[in-house]
Amino acid sequence: MRIVIPMAGMGKRLRPHTLVTPKPLVRIAEKPIVQRLVEDIVSIQTEKVEEIAFIIGRFGKEVENHLIALAEQLGAKGTIHYQDQALGTAHAIMCAESALTGPVTVAFADTLFRADFKLDPNADGVLWVKKIEDPRQFGVVELNDEGTIVSFQEKPQEFVSDLAMIGIYYFKDGEWLKRELQYLLDNNIMNGGEYQLPDAMRNMMKQGAKFVPGEVDEWMDCGNKNAVVETMISVVSRLPQNHNVKLEGDSKIIEPCYFGNNVVLHNATVGPNVSVASNVSITNSILENSSVESNSKIENCQLTNSLIDEYCQVAGVKGVLDLGSYNSIRNND
Repeated sequence: MRIVIPMAGMGKRLRPHTLVTPKPLVRIAEKPIVQRLVEDIVSIQTEKVEEIAFIIGRFGKEVENHLIALAEQLGAKGTIHYQDQALGTAHAIMCAESALTGPVTVAFADTLFRADFKLDPNADGVLWVKKIEDPRQFGVVELNDEGTIVSFQEKPQEFVSDLAMIGIYYFKDGEWLKRELQYLLDNNIMNGGEYQLPDAMRNMMKQGAKFVPGEVDEWMDCGNKNAVVETMISVVSRLPQNHNVKLEGDSKIIEPCYFGNNVVLHNATVGPNVSVASNVSITNSILENSSVESNSKIENCQLTNSLIDEYCQVAGVKGVLDLGSYNSIRNND
C-alpha cells in the first residue's frame, strides 16, 4: 500500500494563517493537519504502508525533512514530489507518478476524518463520502440500487445526490489510475481549466471499473478559519483531559480543552473547546471555542471562535479574532 498526499495548494481561504505556514502544516492541538491525516490513515490500514508520497509546493527543506521524518516514524518511506502549477487534482496526483503502483490511497490534505476503512474485495476503488444537507458546493456521487457509484457531479445546483466526496480515495490498481491520469494530460482533457481526478475515474468506469462509497462517521474540513475551529473542537473533545497547567489567581478550566507545555493562566477562564499550545500565557481573560498557538500572550480579552497563531500578543480584544503569526494587537478602550 502507498499513500499519496497532494498538499501543494496555497490555502488562500485560510489566510492570514497560511501567509507563513503552508495550509497542511497549520496545527490542530499542536499537530499539523497533514500529520493527523496521515496518522489516521495509517492507523486504520490493514496492509503495510510502504511509501507516503507528499506532493508539495516549494515549501523549503525544513518542511520536506519534517514530512520525510513523519513517514519514517510511521514505518514507511517518505518521498517528496513537486507541483509547481495549480493544474487540478489529476495533475497533482501525477506529480507523484512513481508512487502510483499497487494499491494506492489518495488523500487531499485539507480534511480530517473518522471512517470505516473496510475495503470491498470486489471493487476497484473506494470513494469516501459524507451525507450533507446542502451539496451544491461539493462534488457528489450517484449510486445505483446495488450501491455502486454510477456518476460524479461537480457542485450540482439542482439536486442529484447528497453524498459529498471528501477527498479520500482508494485504488486497487495504481498503475491503471496512472494510465488514465496520463491520458487526460496527453489529450489535454480539462474541466474548468484543470485536470480533474473524476474524469480519470469516469474513464476507468467505462472500462468496467467498479467504485463503491466508503462510510464516514465524521468529516472535518480545514479549508477556512471557521472550519479549522470546528475541527479543533472535534479533535480536542477526543483527547485525554489530563492538563499540566499553571493556574494562578482565580483561574479555571472548563473541559474539553487541550494544553501544551508551560502554559500559565492568571485570573483566566479557558474553555470549553479551547486549544492552547506550549509557552502561552493568558491573563485576565475568557476564552471559549478558540485556538491559541505557541509563544503567544493574551491579556484582558474575551474571545470566542478565534484562531490566533504563534508569537502573537493580544490585549483588550473582545469578540472574534483571526490573527496570523508574529502579530500584535492592543485595544486600549
